[in-house]
Amino acid sequence: MAKQVFINLPVSDLKRSREFYEAIGFTNNPQFSDDTAACMVWSDFILVMLLTHEKLKQFISKEIIDAKMNVGAINALSLESRDAVNAFTEKAIKAGGREYAEPKDYGFMQQRSVEDPDGHNWEPFFMDLSKFPG
Repeated sequence: MAKQVFINLPVSDLKRSREFYEAIGFTNNPQFSDDTAACMVWSDFILVMLLTHEKLKQFISKEIIDAKMNVGAINALSLESRDAVNAFTEKAIKAGGREYAEPKDYGFMQQRSVEDPDGHNWEPFFMDLSKFPG
């Protein structure tokens, strides 16, 4: 079996969150989705599990953070071009996300910063290592 990364995110409105993630390019895997969770596929190796608070509480003993007030993680997604980074960000904003920082250009890497409707941070980026200094 291939190694995969499942990012588990608590969401306050599963339907709204699923629609947001579909709008930015994720697809839903109905095999692992129900009225308490949605498995959103980015690639064969990266998946995001959107979990209602009640569902997430079945797996944890800590309090769930309010991602609009606290940062628990920044999830970075590598994209194929600067244009793809901009398109991803614009789709996220149109779907109810918010850009929380100015775009960054490091010469070899371009990055944008958006949050989903629950405040979870995403940073789409494009990196051209042929332009990496040194």
